[in-house]
Amino acid sequence: MSIARIRFRIIFLIFLAITVQADDLPAAATAIVGGTVVNLDGEAPLENAVILVEGKRITAIGAANDVNIPEGTEQIDAAGVWLIPGLMNMHVHLGLILPGKMAAELANESEAALALRMAANARASLQAGVTTIRLTGDTAHADLALMRAINKGQADGPRIFSSGESLTITAGHGSKGKRNYDGPDELVKAARTQISAGAKWIKILISGGIATAGGDLDAVLMTPGEISAVIDAAHRFGVKVTAHSGSPTATSIAVDYGLDSVEHGYFLDRPTLKKMKEHGTWLVPTIVVSQPATEPFFKAIGSPPWYLARRDSAGIAHWKALQMAIEEGVNIALGTDQHPHEPNDGTTATAREAQYYADAGMTPLQALRSATIEPARMLEAEDEIGSLEVGKYADIVAVDSDPTEDIKALRNILLVMKGGKVYRNLLK
Repeated sequence: MSIARIRFRIIFLIFLAITVQADDLPAAATAIVGGTVVNLDGEAPLENAVILVEGKRITAIGAANDVNIPEGTEQIDAAGVWLIPGLMNMHVHLGLILPGKMAAELANESEAALALRMAANARASLQAGVTTIRLTGDTAHADLALMRAINKGQADGPRIFSSGESLTITAGHGSKGKRNYDGPDELVKAARTQISAGAKWIKILISGGIATAGGDLDAVLMTPGEISAVIDAAHRFGVKVTAHSGSPTATSIAVDYGLDSVEHGYFLDRPTLKKMKEHGTWLVPTIVVSQPATEPFFKAIGSPPWYLARRDSAGIAHWKALQMAIEEGVNIALGTDQHPHEPNDGTTATAREAQYYADAGMTPLQALRSATIEPARMLEAEDEIGSLEVGKYADIVAVDSDPTEDIKALRNILLVMKGGKVYRNLLK
């Protein structure tokens, strides 16, 4: 083990030790009373409800007259607000570095500094109402260390499902400054290495991308043999595979081999989307990265002209692809490719992403589902998270209006509870 990695682990452990507080454990029992529980199946909401939480899980949900609140239970008055499951974001890089000013400032970032930055982003994401995230590529396995720390209650952050380090090919998108893998054998070994480290997904980059200067965004860069080898190797371990892809051709090839999820899908066409629908392949659109309302964010972080040009060039096609995906009934799970809490258009990237889905043709309820129960289904974790039901983790968010009437309700998060512990409460 290198000296740098030993130093990184020591500093990370010290950081965790000083952040653990005696009150990190959830209260023995909490009752959220008086709120309106949104029904994700489209049925009438439950008004003047009580959600009883004991430990980390929901033990009762019902009308106020039907739920017995044990003596001594802490109560949270949620009268006048709507209660929904914790939000989810399926395309996150807690250690995100974008071209331009950000890349220059973080050029010499140590692994220890990376871990601290990722932990800070995790806390901020949770404060923004995002209780579950899927990490789609970070470095030094700081993501997996943070995941374990959060699971143990040693750090605050969303539930993490991680793909470990992305698998990139020489000269491909995202390959600069990273270890690359070429040919089926190298990629299979690389996939197994990530699985051994604790990754529950494998991320491959099979086409061009916005953040890599030069080349076509829809270029088919990874060979069919490389794609199929990774998918086969991962599936043998029960691990799913997702692919960065803006290419209909590359996506179609990968779907034929059993790809589980497509990230971005900038130039996806209707035949490819129909195939995805047929195979049950998920789409994580990250539409927020290419649309006009979020351009000020990229200018504010000092994105270079070439990056802005590539972003703009993909935007129109990306929007049409999202509209077609909605029309074809493709499985869609919300993801942003920005920090979940990142300010965009007067709200967070997560809330703005959901709003874009509604603008593109989803009903407000469908957009809300894309940020809650649909990602849980994609993760095969719907028995534990994604909806407010007895027995599931108490991941609960309160908003000030009905999101099934207007998804912009997600712009105002008033309460955040994850696993029975309150991390934000503006209801007091």
